[in-house]
Amino acid sequence: MMPPKLLLVDDEEDFISALAERLRIRNYDTRIVTSGEAALLEIQKERPDIVLLDLKMPGMGGMETLMNIKAKDSSIDVIMVTGSVNSQVGEEALKAGATAHMVKPFDIENLMDKLQDIRKKRGLD
Repeated sequence: MMPPKLLLVDDEEDFISALAERLRIRNYDTRIVTSGEAALLEIQKERPDIVLLDLKMPGMGGMETLMNIKAKDSSIDVIMVTGSVNSQVGEEALKAGATAHMVKPFDIENLMDKLQDIRKKRGLD
């Protein structure tokens, strides 16, 4: 079975590179980009199963990127990542189509649980 395709979108390159490596070790086909604009281009090239999307980025922010992703392909699962514990942000992301949301810094096992839930829901296991 092919590993799930994951696209990580975050302007913090050190964070996203380290996370990508940890996910590759756990058998995810992981690609990274550092902007919303780059995410939309990457999705056109190769559709991911799941997008891990940072809320605050220069240029196109996470919410605008989320809305663009959902407009192009509503079946892509998006986990919104925020640096804010403000639950309103998470609720807005869910209303806009995100599957889940997480607050940074997060535990890798918590992320793995969310990814596993999506995999089960989509029959990717």
